[in-house]
Amino acid sequence: MQINTFLLDIVKFTLAGIGTVYVAFYLLKPYLDRSEKLQLMELKKSTTALTLPLRFQAYERLILFVERVNPANMLIRLHGTQYSAHELHSLVVSEIREEFQHNVTQQIYVSERSWNVIKRVKDDTMSVVTNAIKALPENATGLDLSKTVLAHMASLQDNPYDIATAMIRTDMEELM
Repeated sequence: MQINTFLLDIVKFTLAGIGTVYVAFYLLKPYLDRSEKLQLMELKKSTTALTLPLRFQAYERLILFVERVNPANMLIRLHGTQYSAHELHSLVVSEIREEFQHNVTQQIYVSERSWNVIKRVKDDTMSVVTNAIKALPENATGLDLSKTVLAHMASLQDNPYDIATAMIRTDMEELM
């Protein structure tokens, strides 16, 4: 008999303790959740403060990439008049690939849309130069290639490099 009352007392105290812990937990849960949310917001804020300058720098580098592979700028920079058309073509393709490889890590910090724009600019520029070299005779000069590429660019209604720059700027402005 005494053992039964003893066991009954243990069960009562155990249930009372569990009930007390249960009530205390649900009374404190909203405060714990709020505290966790505040800590998460603070972590996001500090992470953003660290990565935002890197993201802006990445967008700056992508705009620089667009400007550097723009045939109007690249052909002037490479002094195409001293090369044959095939030499200049090789040089331009190599320059575009190097510029792209130099900036490939920037895709970590920019939107997928901006990175797709960069890949499209690279591919389209290489395509324009390759199509131009195919249209020229075998003994064409670098000047002939430059003229052909620039004539093609002038015939376009909208400058694709300006469009790419505008799209990248739009994505960058969304960060602000």
